Amino acid sequence: MAVAKSQSQEGGPTPGAPRLHVAIVMDGNGRWAKRRGLPRTLGHPRGVEAIRRTVEAAPTLGVGWLTLYAFSTENWGRPPGEVSEVMRLLKAYVNSDLDNLVREGVRVRILGRREGLAPDIAEIVERAEARTAHNDGFHLQVAFNYGARADIVQAARQLMEAAREGRLDPEALDDKAFEARLSTGGLPPPDLVIRTSGEQRLSNFLLWESAYAEFVFQDVLWPDYGLEHLKAAIAEFTKRERRYGGTVADDVLAAG
Repeated sequence: MAVAKSQSQEGGPTPGAPRLHVAIVMDGNGRWAKRRGLPRTLGHPRGVEAIRRTVEAAPTLGVGWLTLYAFSTENWGRPPGEVSEVMRLLKAYVNSDLDNLVREGVRVRILGRREGLAPDIAEIVERAEARTAHNDGFHLQVAFNYGARADIVQAARQLMEAAREGRLDPEALDDKAFEARLSTGGLPPPDLVIRTSGEQRLSNFLLWESAYAEFVFQDVLWPDYGLEHLKAAIAEFTKRERRYGGTVADDVLAAG
């Protein structure tokens, strides 16, 4: 897999424009397979192909950070065979693509709980992060064993412990201090959140971080996703007027 470099092209980013953080709920692998009369598990390998296409396309469209919702804390309740297939594909993806991600300047970061992961999964997660830690050309975050509510609770627990031990003055707690304790600490908030498959909900994904993100819901199953779909979502995003709780008049006054 080659990760394309950010470049100026028709429909591509404007030179010098800020890079976007795009987060995607990759939904529809099982339905893709079911519509073709196939077992649900056969949708997941095609979903991995869509990940490769999207990671390659994103930098050409002005995306600097791409966060993919791969496996939630709730997904452990799916049939064991399906869970095993997802784990197998995670290992296969890292083993086959990691060298190229390193060469292409991609930094990989895994969001979510590490506790309780099988040793082989924990090893592959740590290896992907360690080998790409020096890269900064493109940032790929994979939300794995992730749930936003659990992440918020964990951050609150850490802050409570710091306050109890005298390492934190509760009066000094603010948004930035809280955000630093989340799995996404140090990342910019998402500008755009995309969900595929036509469903219109967050499903416990980046609840805190998406407070002022724009949302685009696309009626395409994830295994069919690629450059043109991502380009269409970003084109829709560019039409939005982001006010961050203000109004047009407030923005004009502030600028003056």
